[in-house]
This record gives sequence, C-alpha cells and structure tokens, in this order.
Amino acid sequence: MVNFMSGQTESFLEKPALVTGASGFVGSHTVRLLVARGRKVRVLLRKTSSTEALEGLDVEIHYGDVTDQDSIRAAMEGCGSVFYSVVDPRFWLTDPAPLYRNNVDGVVNAMDAALACNIERFIFTSSMGTLGFNPDGLVTEDIEFNWFDKASPYILARLEAENQVLAYCRDKGLPGVALCIANTYGPQDYQPTPHGNMLREVGLGEVKHTLDASASTVDIRDAAEAALLAEQHGHFGERYIIANEYISNKEFCGIAAAVNGVEPPKLIPMWVAYIVAGIMEFFLKLFRRKDYMISTNAVFLSNAFKAMDHSKARNELGWNPRPIKETIEDALAWYAQREKETQR
Repeated sequence: MVNFMSGQTESFLEKPALVTGASGFVGSHTVRLLVARGRKVRVLLRKTSSTEALEGLDVEIHYGDVTDQDSIRAAMEGCGSVFYSVVDPRFWLTDPAPLYRNNVDGVVNAMDAALACNIERFIFTSSMGTLGFNPDGLVTEDIEFNWFDKASPYILARLEAENQVLAYCRDKGLPGVALCIANTYGPQDYQPTPHGNMLREVGLGEVKHTLDASASTVDIRDAAEAALLAEQHGHFGERYIIANEYISNKEFCGIAAAVNGVEPPKLIPMWVAYIVAGIMEFFLKLFRRKDYMISTNAVFLSNAFKAMDHSKARNELGWNPRPIKETIEDALAWYAQREKETQR
C-alpha cells in the first residue's frame, strides 16, 4: 500500500479540485466542505443539472458529461484531485445498458482522463452494495463480493465500476481510493433523495407503514468528510467502508417520529412484503410493463446489508462519524426550514 502523504509534497491541495456529480447529494456536500476549507473547486455538470445545492458556493462550473471524454478531460486540466461522485441510481431499470454506460463507462472515461492529466488523487464514491456478505459477523472490506445470484443489474454495475477503479490503481498506477458508502441522510438534501424523502415523510407522520428491515446508515456530512480525509490519508488501491450505525426501521422511524410527536409507522413483516411484491411483479411482467420499482429484488435489497465495520476508515483516515440520532434531527430541521422558505 502506498500512502497518499508519503514521498510527495501537498501541492495537490493548492490546485483546483474537480467534483463530478456535484449536483447530487454526496457530490454537493463534498463541494460544500471543500469550499469551507478554502479550496479552489471546479464542478462538472450537465446543462440540465440542477444547481440549487450549489447556490452561493464559490465554484468554477464546467459543463459536460462523464460519457463525453473531451468534456471531462477539459474539466480536469490543471486539477490536483478528482472527487468522482457520478452515479446512475435507477435500480428499477429493466434494461441495464444505461446503468453500465453511466456507472461503468463513465468512470473509465474519467480515469483515462485522470491519468492523461496527471491527477494526483482520485476519490471514487462507491457503494456498500459492492461488499460481500458475512453471515457470521461484521462486514469488512476484505470480504469479496459473494452474492452474484441475488444481485440486480444495478448492483452488478456498481460492482464492475469499483472493480475497474481498483484495477486501474493496480495495473495503471491510478492514485485512487474507493469509498463504500452506506445509506446517506442529512441536511441540504435538495432533490430529495429517496431515503431522505422517506425520512421527511416519517417526520411529518405521512408514512403509515414501513418494512420490518434494518440497514447501515451514515450522515452525508460525514461521507463528505471521509472523502477529504481519503484524499490526504488514504492508500492507493484500497477501499474503505463509510458506514456508521446499523439500525432497524423501527428504531430509525421511532427517532424521526418523536421529533415532531407524530405516530411512527407500523411494521410490515418481510414475508408479507415478499408476497405482495411477488404478486405485483407477476402482473407487471404479464402486462409487459417495464422499469417498475416494486419488486422482490427491491424488498431483498431493503434488508440485505448488515452491520459494517468502519474501523479501517477510523484508524487509517481518522474518520469519526456522528450518531444517527443527530443526523435525523438535523435533517428534519432542515426539511422543515426549507418547507417554510418555499411557502413564502
């Protein structure tokens, strides 16, 4: 392993940092933190991308697309670091081609550009979905992916993207690191994300039922902090679990409901969810419907990921995430304030 900080000056910190996917949740928070630290920041956006999450931030905007090699190379020229946060999250797509084009081909284009532009740090936003299952305990970075038979095209595309990054580090000398990030929550969720919107609706008492499932979580601000720590302290060709508390929907929704004193949602047993999803999936396929979100695969993913060990990120990066209760409270306060502002 090669430490990012060994044998080299910190000149990359004085050069502009490029953030791709800067309009998204992880990307915009990475931009926000870089600007707060006094860094020069460039962002790569599509012409159609919303810039609401970037308003008021001192950034240099480059328009383009990671599937367009010329535009991404132009955005990288003169940069020291690249924070790659582009992801196509449409797990419900029937045709996997767009998932591979956007998630895999896009990062390959970016890495080729990074090598051509002599980029000194390449921080890749990956997913906890690329990690292997551990039926006997905590999930760690050392467990290889071992559930191909249950993985959806979306998961397989994310896995291939991460594998490409690690291969470029190993075979081509890319100075890169992969961050396997859990379900993110927190303030400044302008889209909002599906997870964040669910939290918002639970806090308002609008969600009456939820699955009796559990998942690993992380504060979006801590995910951005992990990216900057990885830039300075990570090791080439390594991946780090960026996941904090493993929490049940019952406890998560209970915390959210208590903030505004609303009734928490009732729990739906997983076996009931599988039956309902299976029936609906049968009829959707019967009528040749495409790109539907309700499926047995979606039910499986809602409870697939177990408790994760983030000690590698804590020990090697100095990462110290906050409690999920604080995240929930801060996120709900931000949603409430945003609601007031939009009603003026």
